[in-house]
Amino acid sequence: MTTEHIQSYLPKNTKAEISGNIAFFPVPTSLIKEVAIELYQAKNLKLKLITATDQRETGEGFKIWYVFSVPKEHIFIVPFIQLKDSQEFPSLTPVIHSAYNHERKIHTFFGLTPNGHPDLRPIILHENWPNNAFPLRKDFNWKTKPAKTHTPYQFQKVEGEGIYEIPVGPIHAGIIEPGHFRFSVAGEEIMLLEARLGFVHKGIEKLLEILPLTDKVRLSEKISGDSSLSHSMAFCQALENLGDIMVPKRALYLRVMYAELERLANHFGDIGAIMIDTGFNFGGSQGARLREIIMQINERLTKSRFLRGINIIGGVTKDISPKEREALLKDLEKITKDFSEVITIAENSMSLLNRLKGTGVILQTLAKDYGASGIAAKATGIAADARVDYPYAAYSDLGFNEIETEPDGDVYGRFRVRIKEVYASIDIIKNVLQKLPKGPINADAHHIALKKNTFAISIVEGWRGQIVYAIFTDSLGNISRVAPCDPSFLNWPLVGEAGPGNVVPDFPLINKSFNLSYSGNDL
Repeated sequence: MTTEHIQSYLPKNTKAEISGNIAFFPVPTSLIKEVAIELYQAKNLKLKLITATDQRETGEGFKIWYVFSVPKEHIFIVPFIQLKDSQEFPSLTPVIHSAYNHERKIHTFFGLTPNGHPDLRPIILHENWPNNAFPLRKDFNWKTKPAKTHTPYQFQKVEGEGIYEIPVGPIHAGIIEPGHFRFSVAGEEIMLLEARLGFVHKGIEKLLEILPLTDKVRLSEKISGDSSLSHSMAFCQALENLGDIMVPKRALYLRVMYAELERLANHFGDIGAIMIDTGFNFGGSQGARLREIIMQINERLTKSRFLRGINIIGGVTKDISPKEREALLKDLEKITKDFSEVITIAENSMSLLNRLKGTGVILQTLAKDYGASGIAAKATGIAADARVDYPYAAYSDLGFNEIETEPDGDVYGRFRVRIKEVYASIDIIKNVLQKLPKGPINADAHHIALKKNTFAISIVEGWRGQIVYAIFTDSLGNISRVAPCDPSFLNWPLVGEAGPGNVVPDFPLINKSFNLSYSGNDL
């Protein structure tokens, strides 16, 4: 990628520092909205992340970074603003709605105020968290337990005759993680649905500042346990970029294989769970059974059902033997036949289809406004997938270029996207096994020297959607900030948008069709 080509995406007369595929440049705080609108609207770039860094120790104050991307070209354009004498900055949310939760998070965790933001209620941290404690500032002592307080959380209200509220959670009847849902209803029809999350906040981003490097990789696997492989791959890819580490080709192919096994396990589970939430128990049990088959394959190949301990900086820890390769190919043939029979039965059940079609509709315009990712976006017809738009590992070598979509944005669309992706994942794994090159499975990365005073961005298409990592280094080449973003962080607000117009008994089905991560959101 030439400097001239990257320059074509920058605002006029902008001098940017270029590091690999990233161009970053300072912008006066008063002009950041104008620059962002130009990148987002005029140049049609995608807003992937807004995050902050605390650089007061070096006299640089706070910096807020706006990560825009160029799909298909794997370029990142990153304007940033510097806050030295002020802790306020202009909100982008009124003009770019997908900035909504990013700016709320900066306000909650750094104490910086986005002026003009429509909703500055705290995100993630709870009512008993003091208003003047900002855990991602460098001077916040992670070992200190803040004093308890109590500031009531103000849910949105719907006024009118016959409107009443139904609070659900945060503790639920099943084994799902905690989350509070507040319904405003007229009869059984949902008028407003608001999710209150944050009950499994773990201090991940603070821990990623202080833990040893190998523990940081292990911690990335715990951000969202069902996406352990994808999160750790995104983290390792960013570090490999910062350390100029060449990952062996065989390792890149194996990363694809393991990532698609993770996708298969979760899609099988979700396809079954959607069916069981309609009372279609046959489909539910078959989805659970197929998921278990993949989990057992994972354990057979790696000794971990959730594919933990696979990714390391410089490659992977687990190879596949010729014998296991043949066994996996046979397993995939059986699974394909088995799955096809289940879906044929499901697609002929009118009672199932009547529950799925037209339920929990998200329009494409709304999905774009919220920056929806993964299944939530693809089910509205948005063809966006990091495996194609920002190819990584060996996806480009394998010729993967078809993004599965559905047009209607309902539960059935999200159901069908998963079904299509199951077949695509099986084909990808077969392709890996046929083309798997010989060679080592990891590079010698025992003494990693990271680039200084810079950052790297990594995007991986997890089974829910795009996982984004931005990793910053200081003047010594140490990691100073890790900003992970699970697709659930952007997609959770869409669950609220999918509720109105449906009846309360449809909510479990709508929620399951997104199946977002509480842990991945709460960090």
